[in-house]
Amino acid sequence: MVELRLLCPQDRVESLSDALEALDALSVSVEDADAQTDAEQALFGEPGMPPPREGWQRSRVTALFNLEEEAEQAARLLAPQDFFEHCAVEAIATVADQDWVRLTQSQFAPVEITPEFWIVPTWHEPPAQAKTVIRLDPGLAFGTGTHPTTRMCLSWIARHMPPEARVLDYGCGSGILAIGAALHGAQTVDAVDIDPAAVQATQDNARANATQLHAGLPDQAQGQYQVVLANILATPLKVLAPLLCQHVAPGGHLVLAGILARQAEELQAAYAPMVALTVADEQEGWILMVAQR
Repeated sequence: MVELRLLCPQDRVESLSDALEALDALSVSVEDADAQTDAEQALFGEPGMPPPREGWQRSRVTALFNLEEEAEQAARLLAPQDFFEHCAVEAIATVADQDWVRLTQSQFAPVEITPEFWIVPTWHEPPAQAKTVIRLDPGLAFGTGTHPTTRMCLSWIARHMPPEARVLDYGCGSGILAIGAALHGAQTVDAVDIDPAAVQATQDNARANATQLHAGLPDQAQGQYQVVLANILATPLKVLAPLLCQHVAPGGHLVLAGILARQAEELQAAYAPMVALTVADEQEGWILMVAQR
């Protein structure tokens, strides 16, 4: 396997990528050419909001080919094209053979939530001190226990879950919070998501962890719950404020994550007519906000 690495300005990325695909590249990927430097640019936004910019000022476009001759020919054919102006060949290099499964697995180690509560991929043995374990492998749905928002939610569950509670996990992703609630004594757990793939992932992960829960689309959430969990992002959490609060039973807990520390006041303002949110935890610039109705 051989990779052709090209440098180009943002406005040439699409044309260059299309041309590489037409030249039978096995894959084409794009990344910030200035990553890990002071010039690195973040490209992300929240759902419903446009990204801050369309692309990086300088991009690295990498195309994979089976043979070195194919990569060299692609470079020769691209060079005289009008759209290749201001672009350059950075390198043509052989890609070393790797055990990609082993490499991927090595990036996911057991995650400690509390000294006795761990998230453990199936290819690892649980630590000796782990009394409660969620077995979860990386998949298509969000939530493997590695992100601060997931860890904070699970830590809250481990420390504050009321006994035999009725729990709603709104935006369940992989189902990790719903499974955590079931393992910590919740009597009934409803897990809902707008993505059918997330619903399927939740059902599969629940079976793998021998936990009972009900997974489905959002209309499955009915009535009131002692605990409502929502690990999404600030913008949808603001939009969903009336709906989520409506599902919280009197005396029940609302637990929200996916919120940056700088967004605390706007979330408090959005929920103020219904509940008083407070910051219960903070990790790596993300916060956990909770309220009791």
